[in-house]
Amino acid sequence: MSARDAATPVVSAFYDRFPYPGDPLQDGPPPGYNWRWCVDSARAFAAGVLPPVAGGQSRPWRILDAGCGTGVSTDYLCHLNPGASVLAVDISAGALAVARERTRRSGAAAKVQNLRLEQRSLLDLAGEGSFDYINSVGVLHHLREPELGLRALADLLCPGGFLHLFLYADGGRWEIQRTQRSLSRLGVGSGPEAIQLGRELFSVLPASNRLRRHHEQRWALDTQADVNFADMYLHPQETSYNLHTLMAFVAQVDLDFVGFSNPEVWDPARLLTGGLLDRARSLSQDERWALIEDLDPDISHFEFFLSKGPLQRPDWGDDSVLLAASGQRNRCLWGWPSTDLLGPDLLPLTIEPAALALMQAVEAAPGMPLADLPLPFTAEELCGLARRLMALQVLQLVA
Repeated sequence: MSARDAATPVVSAFYDRFPYPGDPLQDGPPPGYNWRWCVDSARAFAAGVLPPVAGGQSRPWRILDAGCGTGVSTDYLCHLNPGASVLAVDISAGALAVARERTRRSGAAAKVQNLRLEQRSLLDLAGEGSFDYINSVGVLHHLREPELGLRALADLLCPGGFLHLFLYADGGRWEIQRTQRSLSRLGVGSGPEAIQLGRELFSVLPASNRLRRHHEQRWALDTQADVNFADMYLHPQETSYNLHTLMAFVAQVDLDFVGFSNPEVWDPARLLTGGLLDRARSLSQDERWALIEDLDPDISHFEFFLSKGPLQRPDWGDDSVLLAASGQRNRCLWGWPSTDLLGPDLLPLTIEPAALALMQAVEAAPGMPLADLPLPFTAEELCGLARRLMALQVLQLVA
């Protein structure tokens, strides 16, 4: 296995010792879903439309999981994208061994056309062709030169393809980074005693200490597993960003910033009300994001989509355009079919009986234009229902 990043051997050895993430193995499909790993859902969110497919079949996406770790993301990518071809790579043999066992026990390979899990660097995938969707969560910030990784992934994306990235944010890692530096100065390292010494630090610091309070209030539950504790506090190589440096980082490649894949975090209504919210909404998008970054120092990461080529979203405000499209149901819903669901973000969601009737008609006639569905609604009523269902990410349109 070749690797062009100087940090690769150190990082590989670290994950051999601490295979991450530490999610338990289980028989059968992974629990629930993450819509960002369902390519149809991600594309519908980012582009507002899906390409047609014959007879309601699954789309044969080519998917790359670049830095798959112990295979949690790979498992979801297989189960949420039936009929796809999936290549999952990681530099750690130890993590990959867990990934192979995870996907074997879950039956992931049976869900897709082809699944490969290989010990390779994302920097060395020449000859693999191009991918419709690349997932790289929590990976580039562990390269010595993250820009090399971004360029490599950009080169692997097909025209119209999407890249989903997750990178550390400066603000929410203030306490984490100080803890990391302290443990480094104390020579804790990442050997057999490292976890014990790291946990001991939080137990001996005064109860009023900011680092201890932040860990106990925010991260203690997430780091109960030793491998998760190690990934957060003992990692030998990481980079983090603020909004300004993030956008400069992204600008190094010929990809378009589509938007954050956790848009609720970047909604000023999460933090403000009244006249202050009105003022925030009057700002430009970039200024709104900067305001939220300043107001919420707990934002610990950025997760976002990039596309290869600008997106041209259909004008779904035009009734004729909307009625000419066909639809499909977002497969990231819990409790279907019902008017009471858990939506794509696993939050309670209620739809009206007429909306349920529309979605059931869509499922019964894949590829049929909305205008031709056998439903007792006027065109105006049908358009209203469709737009409400789109806003809830229940209905995805195909054109």
